[in-house]
Amino acid sequence: MSDYRRCYVPGGSYFFTVVTERRADILANDLAQDCLRDAIRYCQQQLPFRVDAIVILPDHIHAIWTLPPDNCDYSKRWGIIKKHFTQTWLALGGAEQSVTASRLRYRRRGVWQRRFWEHALRDERDYQNHFNYLHFNPVKHGLVKKVVDWPYSSFHRWVEKGVYSVNWGLPPEDHFFLNHVQCFGE
Repeated sequence: MSDYRRCYVPGGSYFFTVVTERRADILANDLAQDCLRDAIRYCQQQLPFRVDAIVILPDHIHAIWTLPPDNCDYSKRWGIIKKHFTQTWLALGGAEQSVTASRLRYRRRGVWQRRFWEHALRDERDYQNHFNYLHFNPVKHGLVKKVVDWPYSSFHRWVEKGVYSVNWGLPPEDHFFLNHVQCFGE
């Protein structure tokens, strides 16, 4: 992993997967959602960006962001969000995984994995594929049978805007989609 190079495109849109430490099931609850929402808003005040889509699962988050035309530093943004979330989460009694003395020296807590996975979205088709994958993810993981039943998702906002129907992801309406769901980042 030491040779990994991130792709930075000013004004680009990106798909992210961010995972909890040791895949701890700490995120799919109202407290975590509130802490994450607060952390994102806090970060957006310092470094603007648009959250196009997001789904919060028990042990990871998928998100699609679009950055301003003159900026591409999503790594700094995720650092701010993870730090703010961790501080708020722990202050409110949220759980964390145990950490080694070495990690403590580097001021690391047991809430998030150190890294995250990103993908620069290349075109409209790539964007749409990841947008659909993100929203279908709770069904993929067996958390719900219908996309609409997962409360921690921007799916509901997109239903209100008319982008998705309430029954999206269920046959026969989206039979083709369900047979062609691709895996991105997990």
